[in-house]
Amino acid sequence: MKVLITIPTYNERESIEPIVKRARAAVPEADILIVDDNSPDGTGEIADQLAAADEHVKVLHRAGKEGLGRAYIDAFRWAMGQDFTHVVEMDADGSHRPEQLPLLLERAAMSDYPDLVIGSRYVRGGELEGWPKSREVLSRAGNLYIKLWLGLPAADVTAGFRVYAVSMLERLDLDSVEAKGYFFQTDMTDHVHRMHGHIVEMPISFAQREAGESKLSKSVFTESLARTTKIGVQRRGNQLLGLGEKVLGRIKGH
Repeated sequence: MKVLITIPTYNERESIEPIVKRARAAVPEADILIVDDNSPDGTGEIADQLAAADEHVKVLHRAGKEGLGRAYIDAFRWAMGQDFTHVVEMDADGSHRPEQLPLLLERAAMSDYPDLVIGSRYVRGGELEGWPKSREVLSRAGNLYIKLWLGLPAADVTAGFRVYAVSMLERLDLDSVEAKGYFFQTDMTDHVHRMHGHIVEMPISFAQREAGESKLSKSVFTESLARTTKIGVQRRGNQLLGLGEKVLGRIKGH
């Protein structure tokens, strides 16, 4: 098992060094790829310093802020050009605890060969720390809505702490993953599911970000639900159309 931990950054100068050190301590054999979108606060320069001091740390510089999804897609393609077997997604802000990585990776290495392991807040044993109840209710309701509309086998579809098997990433048409922002996690889960990938969840503790400012907003949440609804309606329409064609075919057969 050869693991690449991908950490996308944009203005994370306060948190990038501590999170890299914690990840290196938690999984010393793994490599880390920092994907920086030309952060104006100098995060990219700090990442270069970390890479210069540690051969397990790499940096992928991008021209500008192109969205979380594009950053991960570029990281996936970078990993597929190497000999990695698994790619981890992890935020730079401390909300994902590197100390929980060994359990996620242990699950990814089990004999049922998961294609995607999701670090989940909403399975038994998962927990939220420091969230107001109103935000938790909104998040749980949103995830349930997405799960039901898209028929996904996961309780925490929007979770960003996850492990992909590179063999699954190589099977996916990454060009067809359109989402650039935070809908990306839902989009990727949907793609893996439609490829009949094996998706499992592991409980994690999810905390408030430890440094910097949150990039989430109500508009992000609204956009996610709107896109889910659009995809769900299209699929229900196609299902009804297919059912209608079958019924008409049977009638004509008689």
